[in-house]
Amino acid sequence: MAPQYAPSLRSRLPLVTFLLETIFLLLFVFFVKIEQHEPREFDQKTFIRLYAEFQDIHVMIFMGFGFLATFLVRYGFSGSGFNLLVAAMATQWAVLMNGFLLPQRHHNGAIYINMKSVIEAELCAASALVAMGAVHGKTNPVQLLLMALVEVTGFVVNQWIVRILLHADSLYSIMLLHVFGSLFGVMTSWVLHREQIRREKPEKEKTDSRTGLFAMLGTLFLWIFWPSFNSAVVYKKWETGLKLKVIYGTYLSLAVSVVIAMSISMLSSSKGKMNMVHIQRSALSGGVAFGVAMTAVQAPWIAMTIGFCSALLSALGCRYMKSHMLFAFECHDTCGVLNVHAIPGILGWFALLFLRLAGTESTIALRFAVHHICVLLITLCMSLVMGIATGLFLKLRIWRPQQDRKCFDDQAFWEFPHLVVKL
Repeated sequence: MAPQYAPSLRSRLPLVTFLLETIFLLLFVFFVKIEQHEPREFDQKTFIRLYAEFQDIHVMIFMGFGFLATFLVRYGFSGSGFNLLVAAMATQWAVLMNGFLLPQRHHNGAIYINMKSVIEAELCAASALVAMGAVHGKTNPVQLLLMALVEVTGFVVNQWIVRILLHADSLYSIMLLHVFGSLFGVMTSWVLHREQIRREKPEKEKTDSRTGLFAMLGTLFLWIFWPSFNSAVVYKKWETGLKLKVIYGTYLSLAVSVVIAMSISMLSSSKGKMNMVHIQRSALSGGVAFGVAMTAVQAPWIAMTIGFCSALLSALGCRYMKSHMLFAFECHDTCGVLNVHAIPGILGWFALLFLRLAGTESTIALRFAVHHICVLLITLCMSLVMGIATGLFLKLRIWRPQQDRKCFDDQAFWEFPHLVVKL
């Protein structure tokens, strides 16, 4: 039977979505145009390459992240469905935000959309999906939509600051999406935490063989296409071989991550068995860490070392950190994004800093270190502050937050015809 007394979103979700889409349509009408290419500048081979990368990222965003969020035994509809809703809305907003703030995307007051801008927009949407992973099950779709719009805005503004004001490399700045999105989501979850959820959630937060298999399918989609995710933003340096180095390095880092994740999961278990949920997360950590450090990695063994260290930290974090965070800080991270994205992302930042410092002179190295530290500190501050502010905003009663006993439950939002009681 459908849950009684669940707060209806009929007067909230349709109104918010229609209003947002109307605003987006008007902005697209007045500001967005399709970029026209000369044949000599945009040949068929370039189009095929860019479209293939777009397809890979598209699969990751809508299938990889979607299936990955279905591991909760009573939250499969919401995990995949809300992922689709948020990703579709966040991509539209990211196209506009990138166009308004990043100078290479607009000209004469118009935003020109092309394959590259759509790829970057989906990477921004990925940052919002990472943040959403921390609050799955404790928020309704209206709150998730608003959270995603704020997160994308903050991430694009952060990119503008580090690119325009600090002159950071565009490849490096956009790959900070893992650090920004995860910390944003964790802080939002911390503000939204309610003590009653801790007592209501144990049964609903479990996984079973069916949901675990679907979540593993999402992991496989992400794992297979992650080299495209890291290399898609490499545009102008195709001839130098950087793109190929990124693809090879990402694969090697991911391969090592899988092996170490399974080993640590079994080693840290009291029964000597592997935990599928931990492996689903930690197997991806190598791709996250390498993506942040990819511009400085020149040798395959360095990529493999990054994958080894990231999987080690991520697997141990998945095993021990989640419960300790809930006990010590009252912060519940549903999908463990802190261990999957934040810690590997910061590890990749340290690897990038070390590799750059090792290959430069002392004076230049000191200047680079200060600049590099400023970029990370700005990203951390922006994500933490905006995450707290967003959490306070989403706590307003106007958004009809879930009842404690309806958290992690699909029946609060979805129809189940086979459960309807005929009178």
